[in-house]
Amino acid sequence: MRFRPAYIFLFLFLWHFVGMVPAGAQALHTTSGKAVKYFNDARETYFLMKYQLAAESIDKAVALDPNFLEAQLLRAEIYSDMKERDKAIESYRAVLRIDSTFFPNAMYNLGRLEFRLGRYEEALKHLEAFLKYKDNDQRVVKKADRDIRNCRFAIRGIQHPVPFDPVNLGPSINSPLDEYWPSLTADEQTIVFTVLVPGRYLRMRDFEQQDYQEDFYISHKTDTGWAMRQPLGEPINSRLNEGAQSLSADGKVMFFTACNRPDGMGRCDIYRSDKLHSGWSNPANVGPPIDSRNWEAQPSISADGKTLWFVSNRPGGQGNMDIWYSHFENGRWSIPVNAGSKINTPGNEMSPFIHNDDQTLYFSSDGHPGYGGFDLFITRKQADSTWSEPMNLGYPINTYNDEIGLFVNAEGDKGYFSTDREEGRGKDIYSFMLYDSIRPHFVTYMKGKVYDAANKRPLRAHILLVDLQKNEVVMDAMSGKDGYFLVCIPTNRDYALNVSRDGYLFYSDHFPLKGVHRIEKPYIKDVPLKPIRVGEVMVLKNIFFEFDSYELKPESISELEYLRDLLVKNPGLRIEIGGHTDSKGSNQYNMDLSKQRARVVYQYLIDHGIDKSRLTYKGYGETRPVSTNATEEGRAANRRTEIRIIGI
Repeated sequence: MRFRPAYIFLFLFLWHFVGMVPAGAQALHTTSGKAVKYFNDARETYFLMKYQLAAESIDKAVALDPNFLEAQLLRAEIYSDMKERDKAIESYRAVLRIDSTFFPNAMYNLGRLEFRLGRYEEALKHLEAFLKYKDNDQRVVKKADRDIRNCRFAIRGIQHPVPFDPVNLGPSINSPLDEYWPSLTADEQTIVFTVLVPGRYLRMRDFEQQDYQEDFYISHKTDTGWAMRQPLGEPINSRLNEGAQSLSADGKVMFFTACNRPDGMGRCDIYRSDKLHSGWSNPANVGPPIDSRNWEAQPSISADGKTLWFVSNRPGGQGNMDIWYSHFENGRWSIPVNAGSKINTPGNEMSPFIHNDDQTLYFSSDGHPGYGGFDLFITRKQADSTWSEPMNLGYPINTYNDEIGLFVNAEGDKGYFSTDREEGRGKDIYSFMLYDSIRPHFVTYMKGKVYDAANKRPLRAHILLVDLQKNEVVMDAMSGKDGYFLVCIPTNRDYALNVSRDGYLFYSDHFPLKGVHRIEKPYIKDVPLKPIRVGEVMVLKNIFFEFDSYELKPESISELEYLRDLLVKNPGLRIEIGGHTDSKGSNQYNMDLSKQRARVVYQYLIDHGIDKSRLTYKGYGETRPVSTNATEEGRAANRRTEIRIIGI
């Protein structure tokens, strides 16, 4: 049994006090020997954690003598542990009515329980009254000060509610069972969630109880809504618990929490499974340094698959449960880093969710100012890579209940979460529109298929997305064995796309996403890769020159490096670099400009270690257009740098 901080004093008091005083003695606040007998019965069964039996006995004691102070105290503790807070409040009020000085912590415990039920005005009154007692335990005083701040925070928040209109996802997703922890692919076509399902019956002599376990369920979007959910099945679902999953943006990888498995390193560990042509791969323990002898759970994988956020109680944290993260570098996970004191508190932080923009983190906490229990918060990565002060998402998104496990779609306008706010339904999954100040940065996505340009066979290929201005890789992914890929693209930047595979020319493209671009019109792009053979031509779409000049722009560097790498990996490869222009200007001018631009690429490769015997260059001017010169788009396509294979 885990005792709440203030109640431990009541527990010790009742244990020692009753143990020293004979049953029926006048030192107890009752003259009823029968009430004392029921009190002692309740005390013994409570210590054995037989809460229902303890409750039945203590109710009998209180019924015989409502002024039996010690019995009211024990009743308050029993019902607190049983989460029947109204009955606990009833008994604490009786204690204070009988003798408000007998057990001063009763005033704190009463205020704390009222706070946990969202009765903030009443809680504030009793918590402030507790501070007026003399000789209070300073540890409890510190907690009372925190709860008073939370009460005032909650009262202000309720006076200024935020927009919130949750919508139940319906019977295809929800059932009379508990559903929670939703995760979706970036295109919102697939949802995976955790369900608490009936398991085996536990039988012990005359005792029988239905056991429950956590399994994963999946549903796919149809023209009319979500299809009827189906269990994810083996080998992920098992007779043990699986939950708190994180689905990769393309839905091909899932990280999740599993506990007490034979290959586990601690009580709960993080596992990975990959989507196969049919079903999922056998779950693999992520292993050290992420998993340890401590508790690791609730993973959240970044859109590029390179950062894993999770929760752990490992040493070196700020409090009990903290949020940590690890980077995937050189084929392995790095030593986890604590998310720091802005995010983590001396309390508990849970359910991290890193949005596809890789700049916005949502999480739950009972340590930051809130409405009681776990509240949902948002923090954003700043220019210096630190995180902003977390902001409570506000009332009525947050309430006195526990709010854990928020998922925000790639577009950033909709949240998904689970709640049991509708009486009699259990936990269901809901969606709601996010108000503006808690939305992440705009993100779109690109999906398509990589295939062999000659025979149309799907290819597993390496996909890089590069911020042209910073020359920085922002997405590093692989297409599946079926060639399909989905990558998220944070907007308001200009990107270079590079798709490569050994034995093929790489494919390049660019996406000018300066300004706001919404996800309603994602990029759908199939990528043909050309085998390396004599005569094949590749357009370098990310070679840029200054206007009417052959001076290279800095944004061209990443593309030039990819070309250099191709030549290094294929030492027998010989190429011609061809420059092309649109039809503006004279024929001779265009011929000279195109030749100079081709020469600049030629010289860059020589300057960076490529033998000039493998290279030639030529200007074609406006003689080989690939589009019309009557439009700006056509002219832009005609202004290009091409590579043609002349030997291998």
